[in-house]
Amino acid sequence: MTKRDLILGAAQRLLNIDPAASMGAIAEAGGISRATLHRHFPTRESLLTELGTRSLDRWQERLDAASAEDLAAAGDREAIARAISELVRGFVQDAHDFGFTLTDHVILADASLNERTEQLTTREAALWSAGQRAGVLRDDVPPRWICHAVYGLLVAGREASRLGDVAPRELADLVLSTFLKGVDAS
Repeated sequence: MTKRDLILGAAQRLLNIDPAASMGAIAEAGGISRATLHRHFPTRESLLTELGTRSLDRWQERLDAASAEDLAAAGDREAIARAISELVRGFVQDAHDFGFTLTDHVILADASLNERTEQLTTREAALWSAGQRAGVLRDDVPPRWICHAVYGLLVAGREASRLGDVAPRELADLVLSTFLKGVDAS
């Protein structure tokens, strides 16, 4: 693992606890000087952009692993249901690993990250649409609404876990069941 990777790992862990952490605090968490941190990342924005990129890389890896496009084309209900379950569970882990990136204003304002987010959202929406056609997901809402609903559940799950309202081991089941069944008592 490179020094840059170690710095990014330390920054990611700290920012998940304290999203407003200073560059000095990030350097300290990484066991390096501020000068060393600034040699790798001249600005806080450049560090956040790199972490945002890594978060999007993980999202893409999840969609690739799910073979989202192949599943959508095949239309196999059971395979789609399994993929949706695995994907949402994977997203919960990713929200734990990259949680602060879900709501960081620097990351959300970056044009190149937004462009890539749009591409990944389109891929994800295609899988939700396939789930709708296969009868796994309700078909009376737009697939992009499902993208937003999953995103909202991930943000809520991350916060609930961070605040101690939900045990981390329960989070994937809670997010998945809320996504698939809602909170309706019927």
